[in-house]
Amino acid sequence: MADTAKVIPEGKVPENANEHCPGPESESAGRAAGCEGCPNQEICSTQAAGPDPDLPIVAERLSNVKHKILVLSGKGGVGKSTFTGQLAFALATDENTQVGVVDIDICGPSLPRIMGCEREQVHPSSNGWSPVYVQDNLAVMSIAFMLPDEESAVIWRGPKKNGMIKQFLKDVNWTDSEEQLDFMLFDTPPGTSDEHLSVVQLLRNSGITGAVIVTTPQEVSIQDVRKEIDFCRKAGVPIIGVVENMSGFVCPGCHNESRIFYPTTGGAKALCEELEIPLLGSIPLDPSIGQSCDFGTSFLDTHADSPAAHAYTQIIDKIKSIVKS
Repeated sequence: MADTAKVIPEGKVPENANEHCPGPESESAGRAAGCEGCPNQEICSTQAAGPDPDLPIVAERLSNVKHKILVLSGKGGVGKSTFTGQLAFALATDENTQVGVVDIDICGPSLPRIMGCEREQVHPSSNGWSPVYVQDNLAVMSIAFMLPDEESAVIWRGPKKNGMIKQFLKDVNWTDSEEQLDFMLFDTPPGTSDEHLSVVQLLRNSGITGAVIVTTPQEVSIQDVRKEIDFCRKAGVPIIGVVENMSGFVCPGCHNESRIFYPTTGGAKALCEELEIPLLGSIPLDPSIGQSCDFGTSFLDTHADSPAAHAYTQIIDKIKSIVKS
């Protein structure tokens, strides 16, 4: 089942393909007689034949975006969206750094609340949709801005979700022609499914800087992070590193730290050592992080002296150093 997460690069015949492979962009890909028994048959048969004609348009639209970072998690509820929001706030503290955030969690968009802009709407312009600006150098795009209210469910199958993600990249005016977006962050849903495949394929021509993978210490999360790492390697997405969230609990009174989710198999540290992936750091639980998300404020601004804020700062500094090297 792991092979179903694989993305076949444009025009490239997979190394493990059958001898008479017609090619992944052929009209008969996955359906030809020579495809029988090939481990890539299901992938090829579900991919659109031929190159996507919108890929050059997406590449042109994002040509002024310097760094494109995916924030991934294997398991839901590990704090991935929280980390994305706080990373965006932190990067934007430098007023000369332009930051964009794309919420591609189509069925569970939470970034607008985390970033304090949940009641905003998207407005069309002559150059496309205008994203919502949290501050002058920090823009957000999410399907939540298009829903009639916060309780409206998005009940869509894969193709419609994929089409919306394409619009976020193709039809949103992220920068003017002479401006540069320094960072574009992608908040993704858990797992390795439609949204992940779509964003990787849509960014094929413009490039992905890398992925930050968020986990919690316990094995039930670690085992799904292994699948996320496998996805990145098969899809050709560089891995910037792993963040271990909720690594302990910091008492707001005495500031002592206790283990809540015990790392029975060694947590993110052991995983990263085994798979030779950078461990960016560990963030302790702090009730104030949840409060900051509920109120749409920057935790690093309001609780700068907390142990969790120091952990965030060290991790974010590592990310900036890695992507700029």
